[in-house]
Amino acid sequence: MKKFLIVGLGNIGEEYRETRHNIGFKVVEALASSESASFKSVRFGEMAEVKVKGRTALLLKPNTYMNLSGKAVKYWMDSEKIPLENILVITDDLNLSFGTIRIKAKGSDGGHNGLKSLQAELQSQAYPRFRFGISDAFKKGQQVDYVLGKWTAEENKLLPERLDLASQAIKSFVFSGLQNTMNQFNGK
Repeated sequence: MKKFLIVGLGNIGEEYRETRHNIGFKVVEALASSESASFKSVRFGEMAEVKVKGRTALLLKPNTYMNLSGKAVKYWMDSEKIPLENILVITDDLNLSFGTIRIKAKGSDGGHNGLKSLQAELQSQAYPRFRFGISDAFKKGQQVDYVLGKWTAEENKLLPERLDLASQAIKSFVFSGLQNTMNQFNGK
């Protein structure tokens, strides 16, 4: 039986809960909710388990804060014997318009601290990642405030449909593989 580790990046704490930077948490929470799975406290985070057509997907929300996410991912990859190609890391992306999905087999950290941590711990850039667009609608010098800011009313209205699409993309990754998922969901 194949196992997958689906990692939603975010920061713990109520002050970060509804921020753009926590979209990784929001995506895995949406998938867990749609499958009636619940998160339990585990080492380095919270985890839920869902089945996708006989395959197991472990949904992880690291509690290490964004900058140390790699530590949690490495621990659970080793603990569950999950190969690099069977992880999917979900993160926010300023370079994509709101709600746009881009899934890639590998790539740079793009200046994202969570991905920098993963790259350092895994000693590789060759792991699948799922970028969820949060747009770049901020003034010069306001990037940190924007990323750690709350969703607008309009974004909140559109978020449920985008989270549903993101959940479908993750299920596709687990069952149909990376290439099929990229073909079906990229740019949507």
